[in-house]
Amino acid sequence: MRMVRAVFSHGSGRIGGAIVGFYLLVAVLGMVGLTPHDPLAQFRIDRLHAPSAAYWMGTDLFGRDVASRLMVGVGQSFIVAFLSVAFASLAGTVLGLAAAWLGRRWDGIVMRVMDVLLAFPAILLALLIVAVAGPGTWTSVVAIGIVYTPIFTRIVRGPALSLKAREFVDAARTFGSSTHYIVTRHLLLNLVAPLTVQVTLALAWALLTEAGLSFLGLGTQPPAASLGLMLSDSRKLMETAPWLMIFPGLAIMISILGFNLLGDALRDILDPRTRRSPA
Repeated sequence: MRMVRAVFSHGSGRIGGAIVGFYLLVAVLGMVGLTPHDPLAQFRIDRLHAPSAAYWMGTDLFGRDVASRLMVGVGQSFIVAFLSVAFASLAGTVLGLAAAWLGRRWDGIVMRVMDVLLAFPAILLALLIVAVAGPGTWTSVVAIGIVYTPIFTRIVRGPALSLKAREFVDAARTFGSSTHYIVTRHLLLNLVAPLTVQVTLALAWALLTEAGLSFLGLGTQPPAASLGLMLSDSRKLMETAPWLMIFPGLAIMISILGFNLLGDALRDILDPRTRRSPA
């Protein structure tokens, strides 16, 4: 509760938290089926219907309700983003701690592999992985997770190397503490703050990458709804039915803005070096 109060006492935190909270609510409603219409139902008579009281965000080429598909698409995009960031943060934390603690040869091997992965632009590396493994939701999760693992590895390794040389770690070794105890209690717990900030910012990147993969037809597959897939379907109808492009585009933009604002607020709150008075 203290963290929640701190976030909402911060200017960026209030806005970012409200946006993320609203999107999470929309995602949950979409996943449990509480949508205005069936997102897969086709109302042929209402094809390309402009936004109205019956269809809040209009209908698409097949007469499907855009608002309902947007709610399901937000949930789908959030699932991919959260799972991929969970994968990346877990793998990156384990690799970073192992590289810092074991040092020498293992450190060199891990960081050189991470350097190779970082040499590729994120979206191109994700495209390569999906192209090899085949399109799909779970492939997108793995691809995005692999793309962002090096970032978490670097975030963890640097501070872990510094903490490893601190006096309290030497004292724990002197008292016979196990490696597992030292790594989890003395290293990992001191990395919670930077990891929390990085997870929040990574969610924004993951949402954008997922939308890009779906836009290119390599992520979520039809007839399932995804924000990037909805944008892709709207390309040929931009002039006749602009709402098909506007609403998914705004949904992607505002969700990324929300996570970035929340991440900035958490960075200010958790890092005393950049802490400033709440706005």
